[in-house]
Amino acid sequence: MTKARRTIGAIAVAALTSGACGGAPGAPRPSRSASPANPSGPQASPSNLAPPPTMRAVAVARVPLPLGMAVRPGDPALYVVSKAGKVFALRGGRVDRVPALDLSGQVSRGDEQGLLGLAFSPSGAFAYVNYTDRRGNTNVVEYAWRNGTAVLSSRRVVLFVRQPFPNHNGGDLVFGPDGDLYIGLGDGGSDYSRGDPQGDPDRNGQNLGVLLAKMLRIEPRLPDGSLPPGGAPYAIPPDNPFVDRSGVKPEIWAYGLRNPWRYSFDGATGDLWIGDVGAGAREEVDLQPAGSDSGRNYGWNAMEGTVEWRSPPPDAVPPVYEYDHHGGGCAVTGGYVYRGNAIPALKGWYVFG
Repeated sequence: MTKARRTIGAIAVAALTSGACGGAPGAPRPSRSASPANPSGPQASPSNLAPPPTMRAVAVARVPLPLGMAVRPGDPALYVVSKAGKVFALRGGRVDRVPALDLSGQVSRGDEQGLLGLAFSPSGAFAYVNYTDRRGNTNVVEYAWRNGTAVLSSRRVVLFVRQPFPNHNGGDLVFGPDGDLYIGLGDGGSDYSRGDPQGDPDRNGQNLGVLLAKMLRIEPRLPDGSLPPGGAPYAIPPDNPFVDRSGVKPEIWAYGLRNPWRYSFDGATGDLWIGDVGAGAREEVDLQPAGSDSGRNYGWNAMEGTVEWRSPPPDAVPPVYEYDHHGGGCAVTGGYVYRGNAIPALKGWYVFG
C-alpha cells in the first residue's frame, strides 16, 4: 500500500477502476479509499478517514476494458461498459455473449477515448451513452431499451461537442434525483506540444461561453417522456444557474473542472460528489451539497485543488478532499456514498478510487 493510500485510508471494498498516476498518460492502478459523507469543513482531514482495510477481490466475470457499470430500473441485470465500444449485460454472475449495445465500429479507442459512460432514464425506457467518435468528438446518444437490448433504429443524438485534443473528455453520465441528466466534460486537454501540456491551454475552465470543463444539466426528454418542443435535442431546466445570462451556455450547472471522470449522487441526501482528475500537483474530490447554490466554480484552471496556478477567482470552491502524487498516488476516479446494510462499517462513507 502506497503512502498516498495510507493517508487517504482504505476500506474493504473492491470496484472497477481505471486511472493513471499523475495527470499524464500512464498505466492503470487499482485504488480504494474512503471519506466521510458529511465532512465538517471545506476539506476533510486524514484523521477523519477510515483505517486501512483487509480486502478480498472476487472474480465475477471477464469483460474487455471495463470502464463502468449501470443499473436499469426494474431490471435485474448489471450493465458493464467496455471502452472498446460495447455494453454487456451481467445476469446471475454470467455475461451475455451478445452485447446489449455494440458501438465498436463508431468509437475511437486511443488515449482517453472510447465508450466512456452509460446511464438509464429514471423510467428505464431509454439508455444514454457517452462516447468519442472516430474523429475524437464527444457524442451523447439516446437509445430506446427493450428486452434487455438497445433498439438501434431509435438512435437519437442528444449532444455533440467538438474535442480539440484526445484527452480530458470526461465521459460520465448520471441522472440526478431531480430526473435531469448530468454530463461531465473535461477541459479539452492538450496535444503535449504547446508548452503547457496539463494546464488547459485553451483556458476553458473559467470560460462560461464553452461547454468544456463543465458539469452540464439538461432534460433529454420532458417529464412525461415526450421530446422537447421545436425539434430541440434537449431542454434546459429553468432553474439552471445561467439560463438568463447573455453569452453564457445555459446548459452549465458548475464549472472550473479539469476532468470530472466519475461523479455520483448520495442516494440519501442528494449531495453531488465529483472526482476531478488533477495535473501534477493534486487530485481532488469536490462536493455540492443538495440544496446549495448551483453555478459553483471549482477553480480550474486558476487552481488545482488548493494549489494556485494563477490568481484564484474569488468564488472558487475548494475541494472537500485532495491528495498529491507522492508515494505513487494515482489519478482520482470517483465513487459513491455507501448506503447499504451489508457492510455496516461503510454506511455513510464516500468510497472512491
